Amino acid sequence: MAAPADIDSTSRASSTDVVVIGAGLSGLQTAVNIQAAGYSCVVLEAIDRVGGKVLSIKSSSNSTGMNDEGAAWVNDSNQSEIWKLFEKYNVGALVQRITGLSFQEAANDSVEAHPYDKDSPEGDVSQAAELQKIYAAIDQAVEASDLEHPETGPDAQKLDNITFAEFCQEASPTIGAGIASIATGALLGVEASEVSALFIVNYIKSGFGVRVITSDAKDGAQYIRARRGMQTIAEGLASELAPGSIHLNTVVKSVERKDDGSYEVKSTAGAIFAAKHVVVSIPSPLYKTIEFTPALPENKRNLGENTALGYYSKMALVFDKPWWQSANLSGVMTSVKGPVSFTRDTSSSDDNQWSITCFLVGEMGREWSKYSGAERQKAVIDQFNSVFSTVASVPKPIAIHEKIWTEEPYFYGAPSPVMAPGVLTSLGSDVLREAVGNIHFVGTETAVVWKGYMDGAVRSGQRGAEEVIKSLCG
Repeated sequence: MAAPADIDSTSRASSTDVVVIGAGLSGLQTAVNIQAAGYSCVVLEAIDRVGGKVLSIKSSSNSTGMNDEGAAWVNDSNQSEIWKLFEKYNVGALVQRITGLSFQEAANDSVEAHPYDKDSPEGDVSQAAELQKIYAAIDQAVEASDLEHPETGPDAQKLDNITFAEFCQEASPTIGAGIASIATGALLGVEASEVSALFIVNYIKSGFGVRVITSDAKDGAQYIRARRGMQTIAEGLASELAPGSIHLNTVVKSVERKDDGSYEVKSTAGAIFAAKHVVVSIPSPLYKTIEFTPALPENKRNLGENTALGYYSKMALVFDKPWWQSANLSGVMTSVKGPVSFTRDTSSSDDNQWSITCFLVGEMGREWSKYSGAERQKAVIDQFNSVFSTVASVPKPIAIHEKIWTEEPYFYGAPSPVMAPGVLTSLGSDVLREAVGNIHFVGTETAVVWKGYMDGAVRSGQRGAEEVIKSLCG
């Protein structure tokens, strides 16, 4: 990885062609492409590492395996840009386990098992029929919508005037709202009543449809995990930058446009960077944490004020043996009771690393986060044991890893900002990607394809670099 530069806050401003704010995948990809084109570029990162919401940790002292506490899945077909980097940096593909029995936990504590490839317990014909109604309604809306400019689609106004919960409720009055929140919680860490139907339809379309974006199978969004950890990709990109390009622990305080059209970027520690272009690679709700002079245009400020990040946490339970696999279990649990909303097998057999990761999202996750650390852990273990012990004997974990993204400085939550009803049609989609003078905006939320995912992050970085390079070339 490129070594972080030492910053002397009393020194004169260092000059560069481009300053990138944020060392997540978007910012790093932007910087790599700009330097590859022959221009100078520095990356300012508020925390002590690269990767942003891509973070990998060692699973346990018993193995060399890794657990991803942030973004964790890619595929090798329709996520072409992240897959190129996955292969380039030899991250190591682990195909997601999709065999065995899965569990559904109801609000009344009842637990039902069903084959992994079934959406509901066998024999529940009525629920299967209702699910198909919901899928059909989503498919129809996705097919009719405009990918790049969703606000121009035939039903855009109608869809943006209602929540995704209301949309699914229309399709299935019996289970629509509940299924909607399961989906939005898993995808974005929000309740379906908090987010615009148009926004979710566009989000799903950017991920090639509801069956792809929710799938763990081939071509699905959750098909492949990283044996060496997804942070390997961020570190690989960082290693391609010139030494001293990355400034860690550098919190940006302000961006000021000077009379000659250049920009002065100041850190909270007093470091000054002069640049011809600035690339902002942070989520839109964080725009307000930087003082822009002159102020950003009203539509860009409104974007920052009217987007929000969902609640998304993980707790990985690490075991010394794959006891659930021996019991023919997939490692999947889905619950409307909580606090855990769903689980996935996150093991690496080649590394003797055996884990199931619990996802705590949306309102159930927010309520769980109010407990103490010991209480949070107990609540997860109690629920986990209650469900999985219906089929197998559940041993005590040898390690437990918790990540609460809303408690991380400079993150505010995860995975990607969402819009409430009325925002997308009032602001339009171009506001996400529009430059302001020579200030450019990247990030996975700005992507047209795979918005909210690592592939979208990389694509947005490519776009941002292209904008800057075109301008510098004159």
